[in-house]
Amino acid sequence: MDRRKFMAGCLGLPLLAQAGEAQAQAGLSKIIFPFAAGAGGDTLCRLIAQEMAPTLQRTLVVENRTGGDGLIGIKAVKGASPDGSMVLVTTGPTMYLLPMVETTPSFDTAKDFMPVSLLARFEFAVAINPAIEAADFKGFVAWLKAHPDKTSFGVPSNGTIPHFMGSKLEKDLGIPLTRVPYRGSAPILNDIIGGHISFGIVTLADALPQHRAKGVRIIATSSAERSPFAPEVPTLKESGIDLVADAWYGMWLPAGSQLDFASKLGAAASAALAKPEVKEKLTAIGLIPVGSNADGLTRELAANTAFWQPIVKATGYKIEN
Repeated sequence: MDRRKFMAGCLGLPLLAQAGEAQAQAGLSKIIFPFAAGAGGDTLCRLIAQEMAPTLQRTLVVENRTGGDGLIGIKAVKGASPDGSMVLVTTGPTMYLLPMVETTPSFDTAKDFMPVSLLARFEFAVAINPAIEAADFKGFVAWLKAHPDKTSFGVPSNGTIPHFMGSKLEKDLGIPLTRVPYRGSAPILNDIIGGHISFGIVTLADALPQHRAKGVRIIATSSAERSPFAPEVPTLKESGIDLVADAWYGMWLPAGSQLDFASKLGAAASAALAKPEVKEKLTAIGLIPVGSNADGLTRELAANTAFWQPIVKATGYKIEN
């Protein structure tokens, strides 16, 4: 490296640090959501940011930092100053699955992040193009067997619950499936509507608007019982697939953040989620508001890690990094 450029960079570091401190002191926090705008998780972020800002007396800005199967946003918060200027909201699975599948984990959830709150639960759905002649999930399986050249399916990104759900379906159904990773659910749904892929495994929250508009058709959900959001749709278990899977969104700060701020942030998030108008808006898109303290988020993370670890290991899937 050029020595003059190196020295210039070093001289700039104090200015960058001062800029970060100024931002934090000015009361600005960025909520980093590592997936595309327009989906259920993005809506969740924007709703609670609006409600939390007056309570915290801070300006909360939602920023979508997509890429790397969620890693771009996660690593941005991991490397951020623990001054409250950056907050991570992401799915639980990104926080427990990614460390399982990377050859060299980019982060350690327990060491690199401070838990704040569980936010909302959600289910997954198998969605197809409504033009496909299949009355139900079993009918769709028969259609796939009759059309082996049309077995491509979309997942929000690699290394996610939909990814591993797809692996289990491929094994259980005995049909070779071609997984296509996307950056979020919205482009998957667009490609199902456009006929570019036959089906997708996405969050029920993301698929519901298009399902109701008849742009796509949900033929199965991943919950243990029929979803209150789509009671007409059978579960995978009802359809003969021994699989129950749901997930959730959580909030974290960089490790080393002030406990007092983390506590206030979690309390503000839980209070926002308890508001009737927020509950109504979230349930309308298939999210179940929860809210918790840091301990609740930690327990949820541990339980999910224990459940999925053997399943992921059996697939042999790894991300080279």
